[in-house]
Amino acid sequence: MNIIDLFAGAGGFSEGFKKVGFNVLAAVEKDEQIAKTYKSNHLTTKVIIEDMTNRAKVVDKLKEEIGNKTVDIVIGGPPCQGFSMAGARIREESFLEDERNYLFRDYFNILTEISPDYFVMENVQGLLSSNDGKIIDEIIRLFSREGYKVDKTVLNAADFGVPQSRRRLFIIGSKYEKINLAEETTKECAKKEEVALKEAISDLNYLEAGEGKKELGYKNDYLNEIVDENLSDYQRERRKNSKKLYNHKATRHSKSTIEKIKLINPGENWEKLTDKYNINSKHSGAYGRLEWDKLAITITTRFDTPSGGRFIHPERDRTLTAREAARIQSFDDNYRFLGTKSSVRTQIGNAVPPLMAKVIAEIIKKDIKKRR
Repeated sequence: MNIIDLFAGAGGFSEGFKKVGFNVLAAVEKDEQIAKTYKSNHLTTKVIIEDMTNRAKVVDKLKEEIGNKTVDIVIGGPPCQGFSMAGARIREESFLEDERNYLFRDYFNILTEISPDYFVMENVQGLLSSNDGKIIDEIIRLFSREGYKVDKTVLNAADFGVPQSRRRLFIIGSKYEKINLAEETTKECAKKEEVALKEAISDLNYLEAGEGKKELGYKNDYLNEIVDENLSDYQRERRKNSKKLYNHKATRHSKSTIEKIKLINPGENWEKLTDKYNINSKHSGAYGRLEWDKLAITITTRFDTPSGGRFIHPERDRTLTAREAARIQSFDDNYRFLGTKSSVRTQIGNAVPPLMAKVIAEIIKKDIKKRR
């Protein structure tokens, strides 16, 4: 069972499908640093470093890599900035030709060139209401025109055993019977329990601001290494293939920032600081401290910035490390992120949680087996 990943990013989408046994033939990612992370974690996948807007080049390279192999699925998440068409008239010609929608257009055009049996597209849930729903209606119409039975639904990562509330839109298409994604994911996730933040990252709770390295061993405050029995199932699963811990380095905050952070209790945010510091925050969760017994909020590309949202550690006076954010995104600890600090933030914050992708992959795998 072969797949191709478009707008591959750091590879969270691919990672979930790999866990189910799919073979990722090729991935397309335009950013060289991000592509380096993808390649280092998917050694058998051909990584094409190319802008998707160069469609002819991308298609030629994909076809060269595919050869006579069959592509079962195309996956990917065209960045939401592309869905910006304004105005009431939406028709195929204007929608696909409008340069503001080029990212979706290139995903769609390459999909038609490859013509897989299935596709899965991920995006922000705001796409459903964009232009009063006309954008999503046109997207579905275009896919349907190509012979796909299309379904769309908003899924929350927390239902998949991911320790964060992260709602994303998934559009799935099949050239055979329509897959009811909401119904099928409900079945698959029925026995999965919600994973609180403590179950996800408490074994990493030993760094203060500025501490840590890009590579270090497992430890906590009291032991050189944590005894296996003290781990949660989630932690044990993330650690099982790794002897080292990567990307676990805390941001070195300024003294004034740490002074503010110390005043914030779990569940509180910037509002606690208004009297003394006169903070005018544009983000409702700014300077928010996470709570051990609850889910994390959506991990974004600003997870190490106090003003970026509720990203302050439940106990330590610092924001999340890249490894903690990756854990919350459900990446295994042996998944190493390469590149600058800014690039790593982008890679983790924009990723599809692998455990979420894994369940979707299982649903498609069952459908393929049923047909065969």
